[in-house]
Amino acid sequence: MSEMFSLAGKRALITGSSQGIGLALARGLAGAGASIVLNGRDLAKLDGAAAALAAEGAEVATLAFDATDHGAVRAAIDGFEAEHGAIDILVNNAGMQHRTPLEDFPADAFEKLLQTNIASVFHVGQAVARHMIGRGAGKIINIASVQTALARPGIAPYTATKGAVANLTKGMATDWARHGLQCNAIAPGYFDTPLNAALVADPEFSAWLENRTPAGRWGQVEELVGACIFLSSAASSFVNGHTLFVDGGITASL
Repeated sequence: MSEMFSLAGKRALITGSSQGIGLALARGLAGAGASIVLNGRDLAKLDGAAAALAAEGAEVATLAFDATDHGAVRAAIDGFEAEHGAIDILVNNAGMQHRTPLEDFPADAFEKLLQTNIASVFHVGQAVARHMIGRGAGKIINIASVQTALARPGIAPYTATKGAVANLTKGMATDWARHGLQCNAIAPGYFDTPLNAALVADPEFSAWLENRTPAGRWGQVEELVGACIFLSSAASSFVNGHTLFVDGGITASL
């Protein structure tokens, strides 16, 4: 049974992995046996994260590129594969948030959300999948959100991008399953991350969230690791186009 979930001999690239959910998933995949490729744009943070994982015994490399730049992504992925070998697992985690009432939402912020949250999934997914298709195997995990299914005031464009992530995931599975790829998504609920720092620090919001969530609390990033290992491993060999909600029950309850 342990072999079914083992990632020994596999290499995983996680975008936006210098902190938060991305770093937690990188650490978890390393613990399951994968070698790790961290990605980000802030070189100092990226090197710091890599050093921390290496100190814990992980086999780790870094690959700095802007996930919103199609040409840069393609060059980085092709170059890495040529020099170091296969990327077996891709976790598309890069993302951002911008909170403003929809009637006042700046057009440039909307465009930035589109590029960071959804275009990056296309750019990196396509670049990595081209190599996976040639090998007849690969795992792609896109990080969606509880906002894939729900909306809250002030984040309508973010909600739109995360709905698109789930549908792009279905499209990836539809096009690429026949080539041996499994393409799925994880939809986190409300987790204590740097992206949510302002909400975590707001007692009124935290009280609302604890009352609204059946589990009665914020999620901890380590609680996403099991879902990611499952979707990265042989255990999910016939799971495709699925969005797995890890949300303490918030989407199950009115």
